[in-house]
Formats: sequence, C-alpha cells, structure tokens
Amino acid sequence: MSTTTDTHPDTGTPQPAAPAGPTGGARRGAGLPLRLLAVLGLVVLLAVLPLINVSVPGVLPGATYTPGTLQLMALALVFASLALTYHVIFGVAGLLSFGHALYLAIGAYGLGIVLERTDLGLVPAMLLTLLGGAVVALVLGAVGLRVGGISFAMVTLAFAQAGSVLIRRNSDVTGGEEGLRLDTTNVPDAFVGVTDTRNLYWVALVLLVVVFALVTWFERSRAGHVAAATRENELRVRVLGLRPFAVKLLAFVTGSVLAVVVGMVYLLLQSGATPRVASADFTLTILVIVVLGGLGSRWGAVVGGIVYTLLDQRLTTLAASDAVESLPAVLSVPLGEPLFILGTLFILVVLFVPGGLVGLGARLAGARTRAGRPATPAAGEDGP
Repeated sequence: MSTTTDTHPDTGTPQPAAPAGPTGGARRGAGLPLRLLAVLGLVVLLAVLPLINVSVPGVLPGATYTPGTLQLMALALVFASLALTYHVIFGVAGLLSFGHALYLAIGAYGLGIVLERTDLGLVPAMLLTLLGGAVVALVLGAVGLRVGGISFAMVTLAFAQAGSVLIRRNSDVTGGEEGLRLDTTNVPDAFVGVTDTRNLYWVALVLLVVVFALVTWFERSRAGHVAAATRENELRVRVLGLRPFAVKLLAFVTGSVLAVVVGMVYLLLQSGATPRVASADFTLTILVIVVLGGLGSRWGAVVGGIVYTLLDQRLTTLAASDAVESLPAVLSVPLGEPLFILGTLFILVVLFVPGGLVGLGARLAGARTRAGRPATPAAGEDGP
C-alpha cells in the first residue's frame, strides 16, 4: 500500500498524511456532528429548565421554574454572552481593553433613553440603539487603535471613564446615581412583570446561542485567522501584505456591537441600569470572567460567565449568613466580603490553573482517557 506525506504548515518538514480509511478523515468528520448534537442537547436542556422542577441546593436559590431562580439563570446567560463579546477583542485579537463595559452601557442606557424619549416600539428602538453603538465603536476603535499594547488599554479606559462621567452628571437624561428605570410603555407585555421572567430567560438563552454562533463564525473566518495571526506576530502579517489595523478594527467593532446587544437584553432583564455598568471595575469583572473560564476559549467565556454569576450571588448570601458571622473575626471578616473570596479564587486559578476551568476539565478528561488506554508497545517490541 502506498503512503503519502504532507508538510507541516510552519516548518515545511514532511509529516505523515492522515489515513484515507475510516480512521482518518471520516473519524474527524464524525466528530463534528457528535459535538453539534451535544451542543444542541445542552441548548434543549437549558430551554426546558423553566418548565420542570429542578433544584440544586447551594447553587440555585430555588427550583428552576421559580422567578427568582430564572432571574439568576438568565443573568448568568447574559454574563456568558458578555464574556464572549470580550473574547473576540481580547482572546482572538489580543487587544487588552479596559473600557469594554462602555458598550454594555451604551446598549442599556441607549435603549432606555430611546424608549423613554420617543414613541418607538421595542424593535425599532433596539435597531436605533444598535446603529448608534456601532458608530461609537467604529469612531473610538479607529482612534484607540492608533496605539497598541498598554497605551491602547489606557485609551479605552479613558473613553469608559468619560462615558461614566456623562452618565453620572446628566441626571435629567440618565437618572444619575439613581440609575435609569425601564419605561415599559412600548415594551411587549410578555417581557414585563415577575410572572414573565421565564420569557426573559428564553430571550437570554437565544442571545447566548446567537452570540456564540456569531463569535464562532468570526473566529473561523479569514478575518478571524488574520486577527489571531496579528495577535501572535503583527510584523509577519505586515510582511505578508495584509492590513492588521483593519482586521483589529473589525474585531473591536464586532465585539463592541455584540456587547451593545447584550446591554439591551440586560436592561430588559434588570428593568433598568445603574452607572456601575459603565465603570472600569465592571470591565475588570469581565476580564476576570474570561480568565476564570479559560483565556482564548469560547467555552471558557461561557463557563466563566455562568460560574462567576452563580458564585457572586451565592457568596453574597454566604457572607450575610449567621454561620459566617458566628466565626472568629480572623475568619468572619474575609469571608464576609464576597469580593475577597472571588479575588482569592482568581489568584488561585491564575497560579495553578492557567488554562482556566475549561483547561482544567480538558486535562482531567485527557488524564482519564490515558489512564484507560492500553499501553503501546515500544519501538522494536512485539505487541501481544
């Protein structure tokens, strides 16, 4: 039987070609439908949770059909979507932004102001807000990307701070420190009221699926590959005759516009917005979520967003519990601060789990697979 060789894409050294039989390309082809079926099964499971009675003590505050639990799960899905939008900018293009929360705030406050000041319905108001957010992202991205590295991070931080000041100082428009309440006059009744939290949960789930699909498409597109190559070696990309600035701007605008969409859903879910969503510490929260789940991984962003939201809610409940208050001061003081616990967890993940939660899961799964695999005979030895 004849054999062929391929060349390594980077080094050019000969590499054995994959077998043409069922163990080669066919096996890889069969893996994709299996993964797709697994994802579809997960989406279906999440979709039916509001219709069944599932309780997870210590994780969820109640059964999955109750409004309080649905509110928490929907918020976790929204944060997972937000982390995916930041993954496009930081994980794919390698742009460290300290102002990503600004675009969430544009979506939330922009939609709220349009609904309050105009007679537009929900969908036209969302389209108008999306258009405004895209223009802002394009302008600020074109300005900020004139510099790179930490300078770019500082420029984005300055833009976010300016947006935060505008929100806090213009109380007649934004509500100032009190925040902006959602005007439900032109919002469909299906999205208003505690009893309709289930519908908002499904909206958050659809948002996550759509954002995940768009991020996957961008990451696998030619622009996504060029953005990843620019992140690794921008000089090489320039030598190849490509334009890294245009690709970085496209990645920045894509992530920012998707964050605007997430902000609009956040407004509907929370029935309002506060100035905190435009603050720099909110962007740092997004960064923590991405690193916690696994930097550079789409599933890491999703897992990080869900885990962080659940931890934030449950740790707040733990901090106010009688069990913590009854402990000695040396323990009750730090355990009474949820941010201290989250910060400690973040440090431990960075030090001991550099691949994040998804990377840890992959290593554990790989170790289990290797443990169950029969030993391969060494070169020159005969198998059994």
